[in-house]
Amino acid sequence: MKRLIALGLLSLLVGCATLVGNRLLDTFGPPDPGRFDHPADGHTSGISYRRDVQPILAQRCVVCHACYDAACQLKLGSYEGITRGASKAEVYDGARLLEAAPTRLFIDADTPSAWRRKGFFPVLNEYPSSQAAELQASLIARALDLKDAHPLTPGQPAPESLDFSLDRSNQCPNIAEYDEFARKNPQMGMPFGLPALSPRESSIIRSWLEEGAPYDGAIRPTPAALRQIAVWERFFNGDSLRDQLVSRYIYEHLFLGNLYFEGEAPLRYYRLLRSATPPGQPVREIATRRPFDDPHVPRVWYRLIPVEEAIAAKTHMPYALSPARMARWKALFQDTPYEVSELPGYSASIAANPFKTFAALPVKSRYRFMLDEAQFTVMGFIKGPVCRGQTALNVINDHFWVFFQDPETLTEHDADFLERESRNLDLPAGEQSNSLVLTPLLRYSHQEEKFLEAKSAYFESRFQRPEDVNLNLIWNGEGHNPNAALSIYRHFDSATVLKGLVGEKPKTAWIFSYSLLERVHYLLTAGYDVFGNIGHQVNTRLYMDFLRMEGEFNFIAMLPMADRVAVRDYWYRNASSRVKDHVYGRYAHFNRETGLSFKGGQRPEHELMTMLAGHVGKALPTQHLLSSEPDTALRKALEALASVSGKSLVWMPEASLLRIEDSGQTPRNLSLLRNTAHRNITMLLREDKTLLPDEFTLDVVPGFVSVYPNAFYRLSRAELPEFTRRVAELTSEADYRALIERFGVRRTSNDFWALSDRFNADYLRSEPIEAGILDLNRYENR
Repeated sequence: MKRLIALGLLSLLVGCATLVGNRLLDTFGPPDPGRFDHPADGHTSGISYRRDVQPILAQRCVVCHACYDAACQLKLGSYEGITRGASKAEVYDGARLLEAAPTRLFIDADTPSAWRRKGFFPVLNEYPSSQAAELQASLIARALDLKDAHPLTPGQPAPESLDFSLDRSNQCPNIAEYDEFARKNPQMGMPFGLPALSPRESSIIRSWLEEGAPYDGAIRPTPAALRQIAVWERFFNGDSLRDQLVSRYIYEHLFLGNLYFEGEAPLRYYRLLRSATPPGQPVREIATRRPFDDPHVPRVWYRLIPVEEAIAAKTHMPYALSPARMARWKALFQDTPYEVSELPGYSASIAANPFKTFAALPVKSRYRFMLDEAQFTVMGFIKGPVCRGQTALNVINDHFWVFFQDPETLTEHDADFLERESRNLDLPAGEQSNSLVLTPLLRYSHQEEKFLEAKSAYFESRFQRPEDVNLNLIWNGEGHNPNAALSIYRHFDSATVLKGLVGEKPKTAWIFSYSLLERVHYLLTAGYDVFGNIGHQVNTRLYMDFLRMEGEFNFIAMLPMADRVAVRDYWYRNASSRVKDHVYGRYAHFNRETGLSFKGGQRPEHELMTMLAGHVGKALPTQHLLSSEPDTALRKALEALASVSGKSLVWMPEASLLRIEDSGQTPRNLSLLRNTAHRNITMLLREDKTLLPDEFTLDVVPGFVSVYPNAFYRLSRAELPEFTRRVAELTSEADYRALIERFGVRRTSNDFWALSDRFNADYLRSEPIEAGILDLNRYENR
């Protein structure tokens, strides 16, 4: 009976959609899926997409509709994204049994009609043009109308019927389904769960739609930029085997980057891609799942094309190209003597393992290439597609520091060891995107244990005397590179990587070696397929456990032998002995004493962090340190806020923005980051069972850290002590709501958009290259 009722309801809904579709068809005539393959000329229109429309979409729509987690895959950061439209298919599907076909904007199809064949439906009118059709048959116009007709109550939490959770079920009605959708969901107009557009903004969007959504066309690079493109494409497309292998290596590390020419004005970003056509011919991108998949062409050509989308902070990874950069790469890869006798193939077993693919390139050169921009390298697994969602990120602690082995300490013996052990360094991408779950993981676990045992034996043979283990093993950035140490913050289901040592001393720290840094990149950035099946996703997540523990082992090995097990046990409370043996024990061990002198008086791991911080300190930036605040009184007040810890922080969001405003003074923008403590982070599911509320801490960081703010707070300098007191005294949801009433800005507040615009403007002003539009998908509703 239930099945019959369900089938009846489905038939009714399909029937209603058909009736609406027929009504549109009868009223306006048959739709044209190729209408926007050749859009109306915006140069003859009164409304300019680029001048008038795109800025509104960037500030009001891209904040939720960018990247793979854009609702309904509707990306509104470019004209191409708008005309592509939306899809009912989910990109992030943790239960997918088989890989899905990739749907990457600009890559997997090049016209709206091609996207229609892939299941995308329009959000603009594709019926014959008339003023009525442009609005009535446009999902964008209909969603704006629904918001205007049913606004949220200003300043109050949005209705509980609106689901703001990250794993919510997307409702993606097409135009034929929208009447029924609007009737059932009157408060789901756009922007979803946020204030409506202003009358001026709404008028501009509607006027643009009425004119047929005309387009000004892409902005051509300037003559100076075209010259730069030509220079760099010559560099990337040398004919020798060495040149081709080097370019392949560089591409596989920069394919997600927003590249820019240092000194170019106005600043513009470019994407490095593989093309079937050489420089001088139109680019024909080779669309493969991974950057190292078989291109199926006789030769790959590396090309640069402009980035057309609005810059969203959550995916923005800037990387400078300059004469100094080119000279550096030539010094690393061309001036160093080595031979490349043949190019490696693209079979999965080879291409997914960089230690096999690039064995001919000097290890030290590869490592220095990544270290030069270590934040960018590590940022790949923070801002790449793997970073979305708790399951992908609960493999790391909420706050930890990262250091690096000095490349000058790499020897020929290290390179030989790495070549011998490459057979034990296979990665999940070698299974492609349709992978079993258990069988590959057992094999990887066995290989990892063999590698750890070999690595431990090698370390004990290489570092036999205590004095061999000293601070000179750690890279100090040559005294000037700000990438010498990094801070990583995890905000439940998002994360951030910063240059320098930010915040109070964390619970854990990693030390990256070359092999570890390379494997993290090929596991989570180059090798991860967001469209892969559940096996690929789970294997990737669980494999990252191995790599995290390796980084922690490298740090623990520098501690006094008598303290190593105790530190490991503190980091992994309640974890199994088998897990602990991967960190320090049966598989990973170092039975040699450290040459560092520990004085005691604090936890040994914190004392080691102090030593390492002093070793790298000259190179590190300070803009995200509270100590950089020149106003002594304000700094002390902020330090008092940062000293709040324990159970009261359970009620605070993971990451929020605090704006301190005083008349006549430049506002201060700070990030409040709750560091959630865990017994251990070895559980794939039920993370809540590992939490330690008594050990929660709060970092107050000048500037913008998380690009996914959960909350906005605004207060005067005089109100800071009261804010601190209230945070420290939180004991219930009611207490937190009182805090919001006093200092917060709810998502329904009349001035929400004004404050959001100020934050975005200040972010761009303070960090013009690193900044992008902040994402509001995780903004709270309390």
